Amino acid sequence: MVYRIGEGFAPTLADVQAALEPVQFVECGASQEKSIGWVPPRGEAHGPLVESVAGQWILKLMIESKAVPGNVVRRKADERIAEIEAATGRKPGKKEKRDLMDDVLLSLLPQAFARQSTVIVWMDLENRRLVLNAGSQGKADEVMSALMNVLAGLSVSLIQTVISPQAAMTQWLLAPTEDEWPADLTVERETVLKSTGEDAASVRFTRHHLANDDVRKHVLEGKLPTQLALSWDGRVAFVLTETLQLKKVQYLDGVMDESGTDKNEDRFDADVALSTGLLGPLIDSLIEALGGEMELGAAAADPALPNPTRTVVNSTLPTGTAGATATDHEDPPF
Repeated sequence: MVYRIGEGFAPTLADVQAALEPVQFVECGASQEKSIGWVPPRGEAHGPLVESVAGQWILKLMIESKAVPGNVVRRKADERIAEIEAATGRKPGKKEKRDLMDDVLLSLLPQAFARQSTVIVWMDLENRRLVLNAGSQGKADEVMSALMNVLAGLSVSLIQTVISPQAAMTQWLLAPTEDEWPADLTVERETVLKSTGEDAASVRFTRHHLANDDVRKHVLEGKLPTQLALSWDGRVAFVLTETLQLKKVQYLDGVMDESGTDKNEDRFDADVALSTGLLGPLIDSLIEALGGEMELGAAAADPALPNPTRTVVNSTLPTGTAGATATDHEDPPF
């Protein structure tokens, strides 16, 4: 997810470190379902909780959760309910049943396996940009809540664009030639098209040349792109979604060699510098391709969907919201 940092937020690195220290990550207790806290982004024990590389700040949030299968909780609770009925001759009420369910859950949590996940936070204060590699809006909201609870004065808003990603992707798929694609962006070989009608029909193209009449026919029949594989400047491949998230981010052949660091050495600084140095301009190019960033409070453009009788899309299109996620490749987290 990509956010715009509000005016006036200008802490020092020491300020952020001091704010994060009281909420460092601690593993779940025996009967605790979830624990959230900050960990050293470099991965070194007792290291700093915020790292600065070429002016880019990197933080890392750890989320640990325990889960007990619901059917196990219900079965154990039913057994206790049956015992109560056999011993007293009465049926527990709704509140008592809920309390029994809670008691059973607490008794089973110490046996549950804990699952851990991390989310990287990239803060670019010079450009007032904050980026998360969260895989969903729910996870992003959780991270932002944890961040804003400790950083006084931080306010953010999702970046709004003049043209929605779906409308732009529709334009690109209907373009008669590649010359009409935006500068620095290339349509690759994967897309998902979904109908807006009641049947919700969908079609997925994978490893398929998309600049052809077959794809255009589906779009003109009302199936709109919800995902589209793109590459930027021949260096970064990603999938753009209708909600303006960047998924499956991968660096193309030879890009990681630009870090100039041997794989056996500590790559953290080099990888962060390379990743932020690539993804910052990529985000800028994508925003420009979507008509630029819309000022807060400005009216969104009127939506325009493909007309089955025409081969072009009106350029007056709806608003988009930016986001970014990454997958687990050998590439850095951004």
